[in-house]
Amino acid sequence: MISSNDIKTIKKIAEEFFGKTTFEAEIEVLPEENQTVPINLKIEEPQILIGEGGQTLNDIQHLLKAILRKKIDSKEMFYIDLDINNYKKKKTEYLKETARLAADEVSLSKKEKMLAPMPAYERRIIHLELVDRSDVISESTGQEPERRVIIKLHP
Repeated sequence: MISSNDIKTIKKIAEEFFGKTTFEAEIEVLPEENQTVPINLKIEEPQILIGEGGQTLNDIQHLLKAILRKKIDSKEMFYIDLDINNYKKKKTEYLKETARLAADEVSLSKKEKMLAPMPAYERRIIHLELVDRSDVISESTGQEPERRVIIKLHP
């Protein structure tokens, strides 16, 4: 478990990190959940820091994580989950809804459905949403960056 001092340090470093940009950001660092420290930013023009398909957000998260790992001398392994204006939360809800609707369509039509290509973490959300369903299965197919989820009837 990450100490409260480390959480304070994470917040301070995140504030310094984003303070060096031209964006005014309200930063909230939440308590650790399963070795992951959620960091939420609220800014006026999030699209610049989120980027196409969240790619810029992922790159910023990777960079911030590298900085934090060097600055925090913790024996505990930790991760960060950077979100801007609840982008990831909304994207997760959208992906779960997409999975449910596609699964219902497959169940009714008896025809498999191929979803658009998506990164690994998005495919994982789809798979986890459908794992408890007994009528359909999901699997990933193809090569990156064209890897996608196929939803089929359960054999």
